[in-house]
Formats: sequence, C-alpha cells, structure tokens
Amino acid sequence: MPSDDHHRERPAGGTPPEFRLRDLRPDTDTAAVRALVLAGLEQHWGVVDATLNPDLDDLPGTHPGSRTVVAVDVDGRVIGTGTVVPRDATTAEVVRMSVDAGCRRSGVGRAVLDELVATAERWGTERVVLETTATWTDTIAFYERNGFRVTHHDDGPFGRDAWFERRAAPTDR
Repeated sequence: MPSDDHHRERPAGGTPPEFRLRDLRPDTDTAAVRALVLAGLEQHWGVVDATLNPDLDDLPGTHPGSRTVVAVDVDGRVIGTGTVVPRDATTAEVVRMSVDAGCRRSGVGRAVLDELVATAERWGTERVVLETTATWTDTIAFYERNGFRVTHHDDGPFGRDAWFERRAAPTDR
C-alpha cells in the first residue's frame, strides 16, 4: 500500500508538523487511536463516555473490509486518524476521523481524508459519505473545504447530525 510513502515536511518557518501516513498497526496503534478519537470527542462535547465507543478497541474487526490510516509525527506519535468503510458496491463511508488538537489546521486532516477518499476510489466506489454533529461548525467547514457537500440532516441519539457526500473521481472500472 502506498501510504507508507506519504511524507509531509514542515515548511520553512511554518508550524505544521512533519508527519507521514501509514496503515493502522492494530497491535501497537489501537490505544493511541482510541485516545485520540476520545480526546477529540471530549473537546467537542466537554465530556465523553468511553463505553459508548467500543468499536475503537477493534476498528478492523468492527468494520470488516475497512482501512484505517494514521498520521504519525517524527517521534512515531499518532496525530491523526480516519477509517474508510465499504458500505455497498457504490458507497464508502469515512468514520472516526480525528486530529490531535495541537495539529489541527496543519494539513494532517486533509492528508488523512485525501488518503481515505483515494482508497474508496481504488475500491471503485461512486461516492464517499460521512456524518458529523450539525453544531460542529469547524468540522463542517473542514469537510466542505475538502469537496464534501451536505446532503441532509438527521436527528441522532446525541443531537442533530449533518450528512455529507463527495462524488468519487471517475476511474476505469
């Protein structure tokens, strides 16, 4: 998989971290990914009930056929993550996107999202969907800047959710 070759370097005088993308290593990354996602949820909600997130203990097992990508800094610390899950022959869904608070707006999230969308396109999907809480305006703006558009809103168990779609790039199928 090409993800081990994705490297980003800090621009001269800039603050973005140097990082690389790679696939999740369940034996060594699961705890860090779980902590990163839960920290992001806590920052948005103020509190988080970790028991409501059991999928974080086994992303590949919970989402068969999925691919989880992590962004790691030069010290090997997980600073970003996301998972893409095939939903049917034409659709993939991005779940569990999170970026360390100190690394947001540095290109980490964009790189992870681009890699997840590219994976879905290699699978031959026609569209990539995702959802987030409708009141998280910064998150919504991030997805819109990255080519997603709101398709609808639903009332979920924790409030109103915004659903997004991005059409996949045409490929020779």
